[in-house]
Amino acid sequence: MEKTYRLLGKDRQIYSSSTPGALGGNGQMKIYGQLNCSSAMRAVAAGNSYQKHRVFFADEATAIGAGYRPCGNCMREKYKAWRATQSQR
Repeated sequence: MEKTYRLLGKDRQIYSSSTPGALGGNGQMKIYGQLNCSSAMRAVAAGNSYQKHRVFFADEATAIGAGYRPCGNCMREKYKAWRATQSQR
């Protein structure tokens, strides 16, 4: 039996994939980041409700397309670039 993974698509719908997600995120906060992000790992270890909102993406383009922003901890440079675009709005 082949293992399947639940990933979030650009349309914000969950789909099954035979390949695990390359990035993780928080569906409530609309943030994406690396799977080994220390902030996310602390939240998971704390056992709070973070796990209920955890989502996974195949790639960064999908995360951005779904309306998520980069994590300010594990993706600091991309976050700074994203943040600069927000002040222009």
